[in-house]
Parts: sequence; C-alpha cells; structure tokens
Amino acid sequence: MARILIIDDDDTLRGIIAKSLTHAGHTVSQANNGRKGVALYRSAPTDLVITDLVMPEQEGMETIKILHQTFPTLPIIAMSGGLDGSPLYLDLTRRLGAMITLTKPFTLQQLKVAIDEIFAKNPPAPSAPAPAAPAAGAAEKPAGS
Repeated sequence: MARILIIDDDDTLRGIIAKSLTHAGHTVSQANNGRKGVALYRSAPTDLVITDLVMPEQEGMETIKILHQTFPTLPIIAMSGGLDGSPLYLDLTRRLGAMITLTKPFTLQQLKVAIDEIFAKNPPAPSAPAPAAPAAGAAEKPAGS
C-alpha cells in the first residue's frame, strides 16, 4: 500500500484519518503544522500528502505551494471547512498544486474515494522488497574464498 503524510493541527481528526488509513494498509506519518509537515516529507518522502489549510506556524496554502514547487509530481489533497472551505478558497489550493480538495466535514468514504482517484492516476511507488534470508542450512562463505 501507500505511504501517506497527514498534516493537520486537529489532533482528533488527524488521529481518526491516520487510524482509518493504517487499517486500510497504508503507512502513515503525521505532523501538526505545515512547517513540521514539509520537514517530515523532506526527511521521509511519502506517496501522498493530505493537508489542512488553516494551521498555526505555517498554514496549508503555503505548505501546498512549497511542496508543489519543490516536488511538482507529489499528489496533495487539501481539506478545510468554514469560510476557508469556500469554493473560491479551495479552487486557489488547486491552482497552487492540490489535486483534490475536500470540504469538512467529509466522510472517511469520501476520503477513500479521493485517495483511490489519485492513485489511479499516480500509483504509489512499490515498496522496497525485504532482503532475502539465507536458505536454511546454507553456510556463508568467508569473503575472498
């Protein structure tokens, strides 16, 4: 499955989304603001970023802009509610690099459909295979023999 980074200052919502995605087989990392999210992505890239728009320290619009400029093929889902969830505001996030926008409140099923739509167009990178274990009873040869 995919590696997904969730950036949201709402600990409860972020936790619910993370639990749902983990249950679906994804590997999830989390950050509670855009600055931490960008740093986390740079140190451990993911196949998808899901970000809120209104957050402390670095809001979602700036986060999307930085990620899209630095990693132009990175799929991003923007989510927000209230006034910042207005169609004009969410349209601006698409212009900055978000592929899909979700207005809060949304269902986990709506999020799943959005993720499926993104991965249908941009399949996640295959995970690196685990190193093969030596066959049972096989003796290792010393180097140089």
